[in-house]
Amino acid sequence: MRYLCAIILLTSFFLFNGQFVEAKDEGIGISVEMLPWDEVNGILPKYSKFTILDVETGKRFNVQRRAGSGHADVQPLTKKDTKIMKEIYNGKWSWKRRAIIVIHNDEWIAASMHGMPHGAGKLDNNFRGHFCVHFNGSTTHRRKTEDLSHQLMILKAAGKLNEHLNSVEPEELIQAYVAGIKQKDKRIVSAASVQKINWKELLNKVENISPRQIVARPYEKDELYLEVPVEIEWIDKHSKRHIFNGTIHLIRFSPVGGWKIDSKRFVKELFMQIEGSTPH
Repeated sequence: MRYLCAIILLTSFFLFNGQFVEAKDEGIGISVEMLPWDEVNGILPKYSKFTILDVETGKRFNVQRRAGSGHADVQPLTKKDTKIMKEIYNGKWSWKRRAIIVIHNDEWIAASMHGMPHGAGKLDNNFRGHFCVHFNGSTTHRRKTEDLSHQLMILKAAGKLNEHLNSVEPEELIQAYVAGIKQKDKRIVSAASVQKINWKELLNKVENISPRQIVARPYEKDELYLEVPVEIEWIDKHSKRHIFNGTIHLIRFSPVGGWKIDSKRFVKELFMQIEGSTPH
């Protein structure tokens, strides 16, 4: 019962307050940790079972780790667990990353998952293959490097996203911002933006997006405004390819403050070729 109450209470803070609050501060006795992959690899060895809690929806399902070296390759434990996972992805499997919390015994660990069955899978669960769960410092199968989108979701799950984005350099902020658009994650793009925007409508217009070039120059410590030339390739919802050659404008309100992106200006210029795509 105490375990169930902890899940309900922690989930309610994620969903209703829009802030990430350590459960121990609410008297639950559990906090979300951003543990390094080398440590998690020992906590969750091959064939271990654990629970995944999706940060945005509050839904949870059980999985088993089956393989993985730089991250965990896992499968839903049962057909019911597969059904819940597919509901989290609105009924359609996707490579999109999602912020999750891995619950194992008394440990709550910040992580990220995608939702696409691939490779091998042996459990009787209606899931053809496995999916990947990344932790702090996890690497991908092919490139053996950290995946930016996964790492941003881990920061989000740990409640450290805003702190991180307020501390990075302009080029890193732009990379995170574009990754947020790619993942259709309103929290990431909002945290990087200077204005509030109707992101739900705008993100639905983009199927995929990636920066091809970011030309960020050195800046003086007292500068409050930057113009960064970029080249961005993106695919719209009709699978049409576009190349954006333009400028991203960044603002900060003090020399020690974090940089923010002028999203209204960027979105207007990005979608200029599509009728009716001005921001609200």
